[in-house]
Amino acid sequence: MAKNVRFGIIGAGMISYFHAKAIQDAEGAELVSVMSPRRPSLDKFLAVHQVRDYDNLGSFLADPELDAVAIATPTGLHRDTAVPAAKAKKHVLCEKPLDINPAKAQEIIDACRDNGVVLAPIFQYRFNSAAILVKRAINAGRFGKLLMANARIKWYRPQSYYDSGAWRGTWELDGGGCLMNQSIHAIDLFLHFAGRPVEVYGYTATAAHTRIEVEDNAVAVVRFDNGAFGVIESSTACEPGWPLEVEISGVGGTARIKADALDKWEFNTPDPAMDAEAAKLMETPAANSGASDPKAISSLGHQKIVEAMVKAIRNGENSVIGGAEAKLPIELICGIYEAVRTGKPAKLS
Repeated sequence: MAKNVRFGIIGAGMISYFHAKAIQDAEGAELVSVMSPRRPSLDKFLAVHQVRDYDNLGSFLADPELDAVAIATPTGLHRDTAVPAAKAKKHVLCEKPLDINPAKAQEIIDACRDNGVVLAPIFQYRFNSAAILVKRAINAGRFGKLLMANARIKWYRPQSYYDSGAWRGTWELDGGGCLMNQSIHAIDLFLHFAGRPVEVYGYTATAAHTRIEVEDNAVAVVRFDNGAFGVIESSTACEPGWPLEVEISGVGGTARIKADALDKWEFNTPDPAMDAEAAKLMETPAANSGASDPKAISSLGHQKIVEAMVKAIRNGENSVIGGAEAKLPIELICGIYEAVRTGKPAKLS
């Protein structure tokens, strides 16, 4: 029987608890350590999870019993922990997004590839049954020519959320606002379905929060290389907060995901087996989506990624989600920010 992949977590804030539960629940994984330079956060984590603790990255990575790291730091610090981890030959599970800009994300991708370790970005919505079925339908040609994609993320975060951490709502460590932090899951799914974007234009505003540098309200229009168009609506200012929606339409049909559930499935030409699978999924209600509370999410998606990562490690693979795909949402979001700054559509290479 294959031995467990032994994980350590870097960072001891809110999201670290979801990583810890996912690792503990995942088949083939084991949580052995945690690292944080912040002693109060570390002690709080250790009260729940009795594992080895470190306050120094070098000592943490030097542990010969450590196989993989889960990065749960503020976004702008992801590269600074992921690259040393990869160089220490530790596999990398990285919370979304990989980092705050494409260049820093690429450094993580390169370091993992060059050192032969697995990179697993946390885009758990891809692993939901609804998303898997929609992607299968796209690959099977059921949508025909793709025409339109929509991502709607009308979430709500109170001012206290941004006040709870000095890094929140900053360009340096958050990398942006509702687009880069909250909406990136839906944007990743939007791109996963619709393809490669080639041009984007958008508007952003800080509409309802104070003491933050970044946007809490945004809209963008996207043109894809396959001729489809897309619209992104993103907010952390829309009370009371609704579950995210991602919709894809083609000449042959339309499907929509709401939170992690299949909400719409209509096609011109039937496929009895696939349609029966869709009907069964539509009977399953959506899980709590975190639309108004970042803690009100399930760790199951994280668990599925951990299990996929374990499988990739055992099979000698390089990534769970390809580096170029993991970087694409960052490129698009940074393109929106560029379009806002310049007042012109941003071209995406």
